[in-house]
Amino acid sequence: MRLRLLFALSCLSCSISLHAAEGEWSGYLAGEWKAFLSAPLSDEQHGDTTSMSAQAEYYKSWNNRKQSFRFTPFLRIDGRDNQRSHFDVRELNWTTVHDSWELTAGIGKVFWGVTESQHLVDIINQTDLVESIDGEEKLGQAMLKFSLVQDWGNVDLFILPGFRERTFPSRQGRLRTAAAVAVNQAEYGSSHGRDNVDAAIRWTKTLGDWDVGVSHFSGTSREPRFKPALDKGRTVLIPIYDTIDQTALELQATKDDWLWKLEMVSRSGFGNRYTAATGGFEYTLYGIADSGIDLGLIAEYLYDDRNKSATTPFEDDIFLGARLAFNDAASSELLAGIIMDLDDSSRVMSIEASRRLGDSWKINLEGRFFSNIDRQNSLLSFDKDDFVQIELAWYF
Repeated sequence: MRLRLLFALSCLSCSISLHAAEGEWSGYLAGEWKAFLSAPLSDEQHGDTTSMSAQAEYYKSWNNRKQSFRFTPFLRIDGRDNQRSHFDVRELNWTTVHDSWELTAGIGKVFWGVTESQHLVDIINQTDLVESIDGEEKLGQAMLKFSLVQDWGNVDLFILPGFRERTFPSRQGRLRTAAAVAVNQAEYGSSHGRDNVDAAIRWTKTLGDWDVGVSHFSGTSREPRFKPALDKGRTVLIPIYDTIDQTALELQATKDDWLWKLEMVSRSGFGNRYTAATGGFEYTLYGIADSGIDLGLIAEYLYDDRNKSATTPFEDDIFLGARLAFNDAASSELLAGIIMDLDDSSRVMSIEASRRLGDSWKINLEGRFFSNIDRQNSLLSFDKDDFVQIELAWYF
């Protein structure tokens, strides 16, 4: 049923697009080298790795931009981890726009959230974990999205058929849990399994300096919990995708050079009902030392009322970061940050930087470093996985 439904939605998008003339292609080809600074915890895991990725986007609008078609395929080929080698359709959809409403049908990507360190409320798309551990990369999701635009706010209604399971590294992969995840043994809280149809609604409104969002999601949790099991004499983790209800709040206030941010969720069905929140600020110093460089200072608090029983390591933590925007012709940027656990000595540091090289090339640098990870912290399996990653991409 799930594959037939995805196919039907895709055919709908394709058939509508045939009414349009040729559109525009864009995208990139990239090579990536990831160097690990320590030997892995397990002898099974690999060392440094290289991979290639490609993403294209076809876009066409017609009827005075009231209708559009978008197709975005993605491919990754990894030299070490066969579970990181994968193909995904990020987007394949048709959109029609009218004065007070919009409709999108097909496969799409939707982002919710305002904070920097984590996105609690972002629940429509599944995380593509083999692409990045920060949860920023997402798999495409089959959806029917209806948007109503009114003076009292915007309302988005979602019907989400067909569940996408989270991607995980293989037993030989790096940045995996101590026991590998048995992705082919997933269990579901719903009797419909991955064919369960989810639904969501979100209201957004700008009130002066404040941007407000309130949402509710009902369906299969994108975040699994795990239970240990034996598979051919080895311990594995079986992912369990519960049926949940999540109500969420997003707030962002723009006050001169300050951005104040909050994300909060209340979730049931994932064990006992719990509340989690991330909130803080970003203060920007514009043109520091008359250089034209902007410096953003970020501080956020990460909270989960499940405490040590939380499925996330960030239940009582502080994030401190700095963002540099060089405002040069090469669009040079740098973001560095550290998450500090207030209950133990665990630290996670990150750095991300990018710069354009000419008109068609871009270099990206990423580093993740795990320091003083407590033996009771769920990040312990990453303790030897400090890495530096360099990506060179050609855009067309």
